[in-house]
Amino acid sequence: MIGKWLKAGVVEDGDLTRPEDGTPQGGVISPLLANIFLHHVLDEWYVNEIRPRLKGRSFLIRFADDFIIGCELETDVKRIMTVLPKRFNRYHLTIHPKKTVLVDFGSSERRNGQGKQKHTFDFLGFTHYWGKSRQGKWIIKRKTSSKRVRRATKAIWCWCRDQRHYDLPEQYRIISSKLRGHYQYYGIRGNYKMLEVIYEYVLEAWRRWLGRRSRNSYITYEVFEEKILKVFPLPLPRIVHRI
Repeated sequence: MIGKWLKAGVVEDGDLTRPEDGTPQGGVISPLLANIFLHHVLDEWYVNEIRPRLKGRSFLIRFADDFIIGCELETDVKRIMTVLPKRFNRYHLTIHPKKTVLVDFGSSERRNGQGKQKHTFDFLGFTHYWGKSRQGKWIIKRKTSSKRVRRATKAIWCWCRDQRHYDLPEQYRIISSKLRGHYQYYGIRGNYKMLEVIYEYVLEAWRRWLGRRSRNSYITYEVFEEKILKVFPLPLPRIVHRI
């Protein structure tokens, strides 16, 4: 069963490809195998052999095959970066050269307020950066990464273009479902502005392609709000996870 999953092909734009290495992109078996395999390769190794040898505090956060190792001291980081590829090579795994980076993510006060501009990292679709709270204290904040924003806007633009001849109730149902799904994942505290960006883009994409159903069906903003949004109001941005 596992062999069939690993050998299953991937269809992209009508073309079937069968990758020779790793698990298929988007395969349902990928996160399960990553959790089983990396529990021994990374998790147990880090807890039993790496962390006891470090001089400062350290932590490991892993989700499937994505992980972050945080260290208090730069010397500890360099030691881990030296032995980590060797550990993975031992089990015929490789560290992604472009996604593996060393980030100085220290306190922004130490950088005189420059931390949030130059020292950020992306993890699980969010950009982590330093910002000030309402009380004026420096805290770690999160927002939707620019890569995920581009991917979401491109997907909704293409959908509205390709399905513009659907009935309005059906378009409304599907677009609303897409928005609610986006809010369910990215609706965390401090990320409201990025939710608004997606919401406003969806409104524009929907209006634009409804106005291209025929040569004489251009829709102005006023008509779109009065005759469509009042009848089919899309879900507004909302914070789902207050973490």
